[in-house]
Amino acid sequence: MRNHGSMRGLYAITPEEPDTRRLLKRVGAVLEQGIALLQYRNKGGDPTLRMEQALGLKLLCLPHDVPLIVNDDVELARQIQADGVHLGQDDADVAGAREELGEHALIGVTCHASMDLARTARSRGANYLAFGAFHTSRTKPDASVAKPSILREAKPLGLPLAAIGGIAPAHVPILREAGADLIAVVSGLWDAPDPGAAACAYIDAFMHHA
Repeated sequence: MRNHGSMRGLYAITPEEPDTRRLLKRVGAVLEQGIALLQYRNKGGDPTLRMEQALGLKLLCLPHDVPLIVNDDVELARQIQADGVHLGQDDADVAGAREELGEHALIGVTCHASMDLARTARSRGANYLAFGAFHTSRTKPDASVAKPSILREAKPLGLPLAAIGGIAPAHVPILREAGADLIAVVSGLWDAPDPGAAACAYIDAFMHHA
C-alpha cells in the first residue's frame, strides 16, 4: 500500500465535466504540477459516466503517485479501487466506509466550522478533516463560514487538516500558518484559463510559507 504520509500541499477537486476526455486532459495538467491529493466530485453524472471518469482519473493518478479520493460514493470508490472517500456530514458513516474500503483507505470528513464534528470524525477513524468555507465559494455559495482559528483549534487532534472554500493563492499563507496541511480547491483551478499554471501558483504559495 502506498504511503499516505505526504498529505501536504494542494488538494485538487474535479469540476463537473460531462466530457471525459476534456476532464482527463485538464486534470492531467494539474497532476503534472505535483499535487497531494485528487478528489473526484461529480454529483449529477449518470453511473456509467461516473464510472468511466473515475477509472480514467485512477489511471491518470497512478504514475504520479497521487491518491484518488471519491466524493460521497463509497461503492464507486470500492469498484475502482480508489485510495479513499470523502464524506460530507449527510453521509458521514466513517465506520461503514472503513468496513467497505479496508483499513488502508483514506477517509476524509467535512467538518464545516465545528470542532464537535471534527472530534466525532476523529473518534470514528477519519484520516483527515476538512474545514470551510473560508471564503465565499462559487461551488458552495451558502456554505458556513470558517475562520483560520478553527485550524489552530483542531491541530491537537493530530490529523491532517484540509482548508476549502473560495481559497485564492493569496489566502494560502494565512491558512498554512494557522495549521492547514492541505489546500482544497475547485473553481480556483478550473475557472482559470490554464489550470496547470493555477495549480503551480497554489503550490508555490504553499511551499514558500512552509
